[in-house]
Amino acid sequence: AIRMSAVAAPPRDGAVPCDAPASTRPAATLADVVFSQFMPGEDEERQMATVMGIVDAELSEPYSVFTYRYFIKNWPELCVVAHLRGECIGVVICKLDQHRESFRGYVGMLVVTKPHRGLKLGSALVARALEVMRKSGADECVLEVESTNKGALRLYENLGFIRDKRLERYYLSGNDAYRMKLLFPLPVAADATDADGDA
Repeated sequence: AIRMSAVAAPPRDGAVPCDAPASTRPAATLADVVFSQFMPGEDEERQMATVMGIVDAELSEPYSVFTYRYFIKNWPELCVVAHLRGECIGVVICKLDQHRESFRGYVGMLVVTKPHRGLKLGSALVARALEVMRKSGADECVLEVESTNKGALRLYENLGFIRDKRLERYYLSGNDAYRMKLLFPLPVAADATDADGDA
């Protein structure tokens, strides 16, 4: 699993401090969550540690620091972090590069902390990463998900992914995975639109 330390977002005006008793805090909604992309610079080691921390705590597969660095150093705009009241509660880590004839996105890791899994935060994180890929001209996006993880399968299918292939004994646990794929719509050419209008 990946650990990464993200920059803590400052509390919003009127927000209850993070150290307040849970009973005094209002119930959180997705509208309360602050999303940000990884910001390279002098604070990136702390951000990296935050991200690694949340991933390692929530995922069963181990990842080395080099894996984190590979993704985050090359595609910081595709590392989207979610904060709630100053606490990092979710992250998606992706990449986008050429794969044969396709400009392909890849979702490497998606983590939402257990207390915040009812907010549809995973969908919101992936949707933000997919929008960055789309604007960058991606043709498709792929990922692997454990075949027994019905919640994750439903999440990705609701975002438009389809099951492309079953990978036997893909994980260290011996469990199978599904490779899932999303095809981005082809951009509409301006001259084609004009032609339709003239017709």
